[in-house]
Amino acid sequence: MIDNRELTIDDYVAILRRRLRIILIPLFLAPLAGFGITYLFPAKYTSQSLILVEEQKVPEGYVKPVVTEDVTQRVATMEQQVLSQARLQPMIDRLGLAKGKNVDEVIDNIRQNFSIEGVEPDIASARHRPSADAVPGFYTKFVADNPRVAQQVCTELTSMLLQENLKAREQVAQSTTDFLSRQLEQAKRDLDDQDSKLAVFKRQYMGQLPGDEDNNLKLLMGLNSQLDANTQSLNRAQQDKSYAQSVLSQQLASWKASRMATDPQTLEQQLAALQSQLVTLRARYTDDHPDVVKTRNDIAQLKRKLDEVNASGSQQADTGTQAAAPQEPLEIRQLRLQIHQYDESIAQATREQKRLQDEITTYESKLALSPAVEEHYKQLTRDYDTAQKFYNDLLAKKSQSEMQTDMERRQQGEQMRLLDPANLPDSPSFPNRVMFASSGLGFGLALGVGLALWLEMRDKSIRNEQDVIAALRMPMLVSLPWIGNGAGEPKRYGGPRDSGAAAPKEPTKKATVEV
Repeated sequence: MIDNRELTIDDYVAILRRRLRIILIPLFLAPLAGFGITYLFPAKYTSQSLILVEEQKVPEGYVKPVVTEDVTQRVATMEQQVLSQARLQPMIDRLGLAKGKNVDEVIDNIRQNFSIEGVEPDIASARHRPSADAVPGFYTKFVADNPRVAQQVCTELTSMLLQENLKAREQVAQSTTDFLSRQLEQAKRDLDDQDSKLAVFKRQYMGQLPGDEDNNLKLLMGLNSQLDANTQSLNRAQQDKSYAQSVLSQQLASWKASRMATDPQTLEQQLAALQSQLVTLRARYTDDHPDVVKTRNDIAQLKRKLDEVNASGSQQADTGTQAAAPQEPLEIRQLRLQIHQYDESIAQATREQKRLQDEITTYESKLALSPAVEEHYKQLTRDYDTAQKFYNDLLAKKSQSEMQTDMERRQQGEQMRLLDPANLPDSPSFPNRVMFASSGLGFGLALGVGLALWLEMRDKSIRNEQDVIAALRMPMLVSLPWIGNGAGEPKRYGGPRDSGAAAPKEPTKKATVEV
């Protein structure tokens, strides 16, 4: 191909016409080679089954699902459990897969050839499954050298996967219920402990609780009013007692004075005093003096009174009777009774006053301790409310978990159902001869086009006017067209570039010259 040459559509068509055989030979040979290579690989058969993931039959608004883990993650976990040696060993013995082979190699082979692929959800499934990571189902695939073995192993692994799903969901539900039951028992013990502490505190600080503060203030005001009334009553009783005592003193003095007038010893003493007074008066005055006359008259009266008292006393002595003790007048006895009543009233008022003062002191101390008691009571109440709320939450969760466990036992929750059992493959999945042939076809096409381009790039032949202009880098002055049977058809020119003219391969019959 001439350098510095801009190709046109006609040039590309000419190149394709010249190099068509170089392109077609690899295009036909490469697919045959790819198809033949497939017979060099051992045939592999793939058996697959389809598992459908069904949503739980009970609406989630009534019973929440017990398993909240993503379905894809759960399937990956179940896959690891199913492919464990403890689960694969019985299957290998049952199907006889280890005949003449090492068991570990068979297990590794099963693990490598078993796969799970999610089914792409369609529009209808996506409408019913709003979750972005939810899938409508899974394909389980197993690859083996024998189609019958591939089907058997795929069937067994699929069955184990379904059983593991049922077992895992029921186990999770039961484990959740058992865990919540243990937590509920512990929460009940804590709640009972808080309840007992609160009851002891209420008994200890009865009347000092936050709700009793207003009542205590009202009672304290009432007690202060009672104390004021009691103090006033006590003062009145003391005043009345003092007045009664003064009256009693006066009455006793009068009564004692009158009693002394009838006493013989007192009369003799009075008589002796009057007689001495009369002697003194006679020494100073005459017998006709009024004071002397009055004194003589008083002496005479006392003597008569003394004789009467002595006569009554002798008469009582003769009759053998003893003179009765003088009895106090009725007024004096009433005054004494009244004073005794006042004493009782004062004592009772004093006791009531002391009681009221003690109660006031008690209520004042209760009010003084109310802030500390209220703080401690709030702390106990807060702990009790927290324990109560925690217990109620656990009780609700336990009831929910029991419903979930019963739902799983009845298989009403999310289930994995075998929609398509493992099929018996009728053709190998590897090697895919159509794919190999298609790959060979593409490789042959690329190889043919590459060779054609490589040969065209190495070809420096001059075939037309544009090649001459590009090779000589000057305008063409003369052209010699072909005349004859091949007139009008382009001919190939050859020769060195420095010859200055194109030498025809065939003789010309007629030539024209252009200047």
